[in-house]
Amino acid sequence: MVSAPHEAMHRIFQDHPDLFSGVSKVLGVDFAPPTSVTLMPTDLTEASPLERRVDTLLRLETEDDEPLLLAIEAQGKKDPDKPASWAYYASYLLAKYRLQPILLVVCQDHATAKWAEQPVRFGPPQWPLLTLTPLVAGPHNMPVIKDPAEVRKDLALATLSAITHAKSPEIGPILKAVTTVLRDEPDAVKNPVIEFIARGLSKLPAAATWRTLVAVDLSFYKSFIFEEIREEAQTQGRVEGRVEGRVEGRVEGLAEDILEVFEVRGIDVPEAVRERITGCDDLDILRQWHRRAITAPTAEDVFTA
Repeated sequence: MVSAPHEAMHRIFQDHPDLFSGVSKVLGVDFAPPTSVTLMPTDLTEASPLERRVDTLLRLETEDDEPLLLAIEAQGKKDPDKPASWAYYASYLLAKYRLQPILLVVCQDHATAKWAEQPVRFGPPQWPLLTLTPLVAGPHNMPVIKDPAEVRKDLALATLSAITHAKSPEIGPILKAVTTVLRDEPDAVKNPVIEFIARGLSKLPAAATWRTLVAVDLSFYKSFIFEEIREEAQTQGRVEGRVEGRVEGRVEGLAEDILEVFEVRGIDVPEAVRERITGCDDLDILRQWHRRAITAPTAEDVFTA
């Protein structure tokens, strides 16, 4: 089953195809900026039982009138079978479209990224027939963008930075910088970024930080996207079977969200307040306290209108 981080790592290029220009500059490769982009079919299956699909495929029209095919693969772990598949993709795309292909592999951990960027030679050692050299974007080479001014310069690259550094100790400041910038952005810009990063972080520890930041910094708890993210997080791993179990999971998760809002805002929570919040089993009251926690000057103020 395809994971949320996997989808985020390549689908962001579908929404922001010009992101490749920024990524290629970071990787030290000079490509002419695209003048137009076409989303191509990703099915590379031939008339045989074997099905092959690239994650994202874009046709880039360039200023020098030499279109390129950009194949983007999200890679979550080392896979010794992948280089052969990637070589097949490149050969198939060249044969089918008669355009030069580029392979960009996006990763979230150093070991996988370092493995993916190693050239792979096919054929006998005394006469290699083919050498595969992917471009690789990952935590080892993507910029750590913690300055809101830098985020504003390239929001798409900052979003990819957050996704590729999802497991990094630097992820907290990166996420904080992004929410600082999103405060001034319209919903049409803000909402997709929030969703991309939420999917990229998925079940990682940083996902809880992201949910809290979008609630506190953006008052985003009213948005259907944040509600969906929060519901997924609250019920994930807690929901098994009966309605009673779902309610208990949502109560527990919402109480944790309230305490996390205070933690992010730097507000001290007395033990009596903590016990009252975690001991409450009324979802409506907890939702009310959660809304108040975003602006309350002290922890005790969540209990008063």
